Amino acid sequence: MVWYLRKYNQIIICKNKLILSIMENTIRVERAKKKITQAELAERVDVSRQTIHAIETGKFIPNTVLALKIARYFKVRLEDIFTLEETD
Repeated sequence: MVWYLRKYNQIIICKNKLILSIMENTIRVERAKKKITQAELAERVDVSRQTIHAIETGKFIPNTVLALKIARYFKVRLEDIFTLEETD
């Protein structure tokens, strides 16, 4: 059984114990390297500026397609932008 708590950007998985996972990203850093705004990135990956803001601040976890579009835009591996930190 899996619970997803969107408000806190965490996934809690039950399998004999609870595992708390937090997804972090470096989108803001990548944007700074390219000197582009949230609005410019949003336009390139076909989402709203608010979506990019929510991803950057950890309020929203992008779906696989959006995460891949973002990585492709920055020409980096998905793992270079999105990391999953697990704690017990």
